[in-house]
Amino acid sequence: MKWKGRRQSNNVDDRRGKGGAGQGIGGFNNPTLLAPLVKLLFSKVGLFIVGGFIIVSLVMGKNPLSLITQLLNAGVATETSAPYQPSAEDEELAQFSATILANTEDVWNKLLDNYREPTLVLFTGSVSSACGSASSATGPFYCPGDEKLYIDLSFFDEMERRLNAPGDFAQAYVIAHEVGHHIQKIMGTTDKMNRLRGQVSETEYNRYSVMLELQADFLAGVWAHHSQAMTKMMETGDLEEAMNAANAIGDDRLQKQSSGRVVPDSFTHGTSAQRMRWFKKGFDTGDLSQGDTFSATSL
Repeated sequence: MKWKGRRQSNNVDDRRGKGGAGQGIGGFNNPTLLAPLVKLLFSKVGLFIVGGFIIVSLVMGKNPLSLITQLLNAGVATETSAPYQPSAEDEELAQFSATILANTEDVWNKLLDNYREPTLVLFTGSVSSACGSASSATGPFYCPGDEKLYIDLSFFDEMERRLNAPGDFAQAYVIAHEVGHHIQKIMGTTDKMNRLRGQVSETEYNRYSVMLELQADFLAGVWAHHSQAMTKMMETGDLEEAMNAANAIGDDRLQKQSSGRVVPDSFTHGTSAQRMRWFKKGFDTGDLSQGDTFSATSL
């Protein structure tokens, strides 16, 4: 990507090295294998988070018990033992993220009237949000309660090493996907999903969750379409990087990697093929009217 030297967003809250505390958890997650824990959290704190990959803690070889311990001790502040000193690579990733966020602002301000720009929170280790506290093991996530995106930049390294999804445009896709959830919040889709909880079966709710996530992938594709038309930032191979990332985070692939079996009724984000298809549809068309995954005859 040709991103260097471009505008960086002012809507960045840099909390790296500060730790965090709170209640519950928000995740850029795939809770397929953690359904009992997620159900418990929802029943205790009424938490609803759109987006993310909680299952990534399992795929990346991180101990889920550390996440559980953090949740059970919610409200206890986390303190760093030494001042945080970001590496040159971390600083570049922070600048990159601020640049991509600025680009999403330019695109969505053009496409939507009265667009509310979200804030990007950079953190290390753990963080507090209106949706509760989270650790870096949850991956990036969007909290509709405060309309903020949360990212521990170490996730981008994990994408490359653990998920085999390298590349700056793959990273841009992650940010654009979370911004896609912000668009859903603005459009009222998130609130509709909230009202469904407890009114339908778990299997049915999972099906709606898949539709929500695939729509966020579509919206990321719409961003990429208009971003390229406006800035020409994409280079040869960039689209393939995003498609590879979408493929790497499909429910079927993650379940197969973590447990050796696939349980379609537990899917919450969509298969690899579905995620790639909806991102590509958004990229090819750039047409918001074609992203109604909830009415689609086939996902």
